[in-house]
Amino acid sequence: MKKDFVLTLVCPDTRGIVHAVSGCLVSTDCNILDSAQFGDPQTGLFCMRIHFEATGGVRDAAALEAAFAPVGEQFRMDWSLWDRSVPSRVLILVSQLDHCLQDLLYRHAIGELNVEIVAVVSNHDTTRELVAASQIPFHHWPVSQENKAQQESRLIELIESERVDFVVLARYMQILSKDLCERLPGRIINIHHSFLPGFAGARPYAQAHRKGVKIIGATAHYVTAELDEGPIIEQDVERVDHSMDEDELAAVGRDIEKVVLARAVRYQAERRIILSGGRTVVFR
Repeated sequence: MKKDFVLTLVCPDTRGIVHAVSGCLVSTDCNILDSAQFGDPQTGLFCMRIHFEATGGVRDAAALEAAFAPVGEQFRMDWSLWDRSVPSRVLILVSQLDHCLQDLLYRHAIGELNVEIVAVVSNHDTTRELVAASQIPFHHWPVSQENKAQQESRLIELIESERVDFVVLARYMQILSKDLCERLPGRIINIHHSFLPGFAGARPYAQAHRKGVKIIGATAHYVTAELDEGPIIEQDVERVDHSMDEDELAAVGRDIEKVVLARAVRYQAERRIILSGGRTVVFR
C-alpha cells in the first residue's frame, strides 16, 4: 500500500541540497510525484516542497522523519513532513458577516479542502444556526474591552485542547493581542479588502465609491502583532466602473474575499506556503 507525504523545507541556499534530499528519498524507496523549489536572492534562503509516495518498507512518518533528520541537520533546515491522509485541524473565527464562513463550510462539506473544522468561535450569535447545520461545534464568546483578555485565554485553551493546526479569521472584526499573534506565528490567516491603507476604517466600499475606484480586491495574509502588516498569501482583483453603487461594489468585494480566503486556506492545508523573511513563497 502506497502512502503520500509532503516534505517542506527552508534553509540557507547552498550547493547539494536537491541532491541530498532526493538521494535520501531514493534510499528509503520513495517516489517523487512533484517538486517545487525557489532560491530567494533577497534572503539567501532555499525553499522547497516535495510531494512523494512511500512505496517500499518505510511508510511510517516517524521512520521517514528519522531517515531525513541527518540531511536536515547537515543543511541547517527548518523542515516538516506531512502525511497527506491527515487533514489539518482548523478553527474559524467570525463576527457578523458570514459570506466567507458560508463559503468555507460549503467547500469543506464537498471535500474541496483537506481540513477538519474543529469549531467556529464568534463574538456574535448570528451564525449559530448556520454552523449547527454543518454539525460543527459553535462557541458564542462576546468580546468587550473588559473581558478581551479572558476571552483570548479561552481561545488559546481551545486551540491547545483541540490541537488546532491553524486559525482562520473569516471576517472576524476583532484585533488580536500581540501575545496571541506571537504564540501562533504563521498559523493565523486573515482576509480583508485590499483598500488598506488608502481606505482604512469604517465603510471602505463607501469611501472607494466616493473616490471612483476602478479596481477593487481582497488580500489574505498571516496575522502578526503589526495590524494588517503580516506576510501576504494571496490576492485578487476585479474591475469596476462608475455605474456601480456602494452596494454593488460591496457585492463584488464579497465574492473576491471568499475566493481569496479559500485559496489561502487550501495553500496552508496543503503545505504550499513557506515563510522567507518577511514574505511568503507560495508553491501553487
